[in-house]
Amino acid sequence: MHSIASLIKLYSEQIENIDPGPVEAIRATGAGTLQIWRYAVTPQILAPYLAFTIYRWDINIRMATIVGFVGGGGIGLALYQQQQMLAWRNVGLIMWLIAIVVWVMDMFSAHIRTKLIAN
Repeated sequence: MHSIASLIKLYSEQIENIDPGPVEAIRATGAGTLQIWRYAVTPQILAPYLAFTIYRWDINIRMATIVGFVGGGGIGLALYQQQQMLAWRNVGLIMWLIAIVVWVMDMFSAHIRTKLIAN
């Protein structure tokens, strides 16, 4: 719920802060509302929207381990249970899996950001 509310706030602020120049230019050509959104608004908000979404996704993945560790379930709970049973090989494996997932996400988000910058 927090992520959804946070993203909605960030998205709405981004729409409020767009440059009105392209909107006015396209409106001056006689374009309709859909065309204004397609050619003036969307290009200005697409990159920040993706950046915010990837950022919140990254936060949620990292926090899932912590929430699970304190009893919320998921991979954090599995980590906690294995630690309590002193199954250190399993603890190490889970830690490696968490690190790999975070690393893959970082690589994916870096790839998306470079694609956005190139456009």
